[in-house]
Order: sequence, then structure tokens, then C-alpha cells
Amino acid sequence: MVAHLDMDAFFASLEEAGSEIFMGKPIVVGADPKNGNGRGVVSTANYKAREYGIHSAMPISRAWQLSEKAKAEGKPEAVFVQPDFERYKKASKEVFEIIKKYASEIEPASIDEFYFDLSFTKSFKKAEEICKKIKKEIKEKLKVTCSVGIGSNKLISKISAGMKKPDGLVIIKDSPPAGGSEKFLEPLSIRKIPGIGPKTGEKFNALGIETIKDLKKLSKEKLQELFGKWGTDIYFKARGIDDSPIVENREAKSIGEQATFQRDTLNFIYIGEVFENLCAGVFKRFTQSGFKSFRTVGITVRFSDFQTYTAAKTLKNPTDKEKDFKLETIKLLLPYLDKRKNPNKKLIRLIGVKIEKLK
Repeated sequence: MVAHLDMDAFFASLEEAGSEIFMGKPIVVGADPKNGNGRGVVSTANYKAREYGIHSAMPISRAWQLSEKAKAEGKPEAVFVQPDFERYKKASKEVFEIIKKYASEIEPASIDEFYFDLSFTKSFKKAEEICKKIKKEIKEKLKVTCSVGIGSNKLISKISAGMKKPDGLVIIKDSPPAGGSEKFLEPLSIRKIPGIGPKTGEKFNALGIETIKDLKKLSKEKLQELFGKWGTDIYFKARGIDDSPIVENREAKSIGEQATFQRDTLNFIYIGEVFENLCAGVFKRFTQSGFKSFRTVGITVRFSDFQTYTAAKTLKNPTDKEKDFKLETIKLLLPYLDKRKNPNKKLIRLIGVKIEKLK
């Protein structure tokens, strides 16, 4: 039995709880909107702001426009707050320590999500009691809410945690492959399965597949034909089967940084300077991280029309050399600056670099 705890609009909720003048107002955490001319994106928005159509990863300029539209309709305008990541990390650690009082096996999946094992409780009733105590303590200490899902595995607990946000608690009883888990999943959109994003969703929709029940009509062989090894994973997840363990002391999977330019540009010298700074920042974090080597390097490029591309290369052997990192990433980046990947000379809005397969 596994629980998944997901903080509700974590960054925005912390900002709201930390200031009386923010209470009850639409809060948007992200870049400075600069009266609609700002760059960057929304990190998160509280539920009041989401009522305006504002959501994570939205361009901050669009969020400002939606706030102005709401204001013109007589609604409160959104409060825009720049992120305070040190504060959010501290609050995340406090959440972890609260969970630790009640469960010994905990996996921090991200700054605002945690899995923890509840099989020791031997009953869903006892598991529910523990989760209610955790929710209560978080609310009392941090003045923010969280949603919790309890299920037979990590997949079911994660999906169920998102079913009654905010401040929800959902329990899915019975174990797959038969019983409550499968019945719970069947009416849901295929997008509820982790890893199925817009593009994969469109591919399924073209086959007439909208729900997880529809998805179950495809054989394992057909899914493997469509998606390779991942097709097998989809086949089992559609049936509520997930044997992935709780991973304690999860180490970073990657180290990366990105930058949004003040103006969209294709100026090679300017982009090169930003690239150098990003590489230096990533490599400094790598040397301070305790990892000894990396094997994969990657880049992100976002054009002025918000089309975003990623590219990566896995080296023959692990390395710890900064020159290897820079050489391989610039090889990945250059095609987006010339006709190979950018024949129409579109301006670039953002670039990012990262290293992966850390050891």
C-alpha cells in the first residue's frame, strides 16, 4: 500500500500563507510580467488565479493579459510574485519531516510531491487515519493544504491524489490486476497515465482511443509496435499494474539550467555568451554535487513562436571534463542557429543545457 502526497499549488499557496495582504487573492508565481511585456513563464498559480485560465508553464505575458481581462470584468487582479526557491525548499523539507513521523520509507518525487509506504498499517482504515494526521499537521504548521491518494502502488496513488484537489484524500481499494484499481482507471482519460503527454495523446486519439478503457483494447504486441519497450509499460499501467519501488534518498537525475532572453534573437555572439554562462553554472553545480561523472548532455531551444525542441547525446564513456560538456552541447545547439534545424531563421527565445546519467 502506497500513499502519494501532492502539495496544492505549493509555491503560490506558500506566498499566500506568508502575507495577510495576499490572503484570498489570485496569486501567480513566476517571472516579472512587466505590464504584459515580460519574458519567462508561470511557475505556478493558486486556485483563484486558475479560475482566470492562468496555469503553470503559461507565458507570463499571457497570464498578465488574463489578469487584466478579469480586472476589467470587476474581479480582483492577480498578484504576481517572483519565486523564492530557498523558501520553498525549506518548506519542502518541513513537509518531509512531518511525513517521517508516520512513515519510514519516503521518496521525494519532487519539491512538492512525496511517495511513502503504508503497507505496515495492514488496513486502508489505518492508512487513512495516518494520512489525515499528516494533512492536519502540514496545514497547522505551514498554513497550506495537500492532497493525498492511497492505492496498491505508486501509479494508483499518484493518479488518485489528483482526483479531488485541493485538500483531497482519495482511497482506491483492492489490488490489480482485478478489482478497484482497474475499475477506477477505466473511465479516465489516457492523459492520466504518467508519460502520456499531448503528442502521444494525439497519436492515441487518431486511433479512436480516448479513455483508459479504450486503451485496454490494444494488445501488448500492438503497443510495442507503436512505442517499443515503453508500449509494454503502457499496457501494464492501463491495467493498474506498477511494481516500481519506493526509492529513498533519490539522487538528482540531471543538472541543468536555462535562460530566457530579454529579446528574441538569433545573434550568434549574444547566444554564445549566454550559452557559456549556462554551461559554467551547470558545471559548477556538478562539481559541488558530489557526483564523479556524467555521460549524457542535452540542450533545449525555444523559438519565438514557443515551439520547443530538445536534443541529447550519450557519450561513449562517462566523463568529468568541462571541455567535453561544452563541446558536445555546442554541437547540439549549432544546428538551431543555422539552416540545418532553423531554415526560416526563426528568432530564439530561450536556451537550456543539462547533463544526465550522473554517477
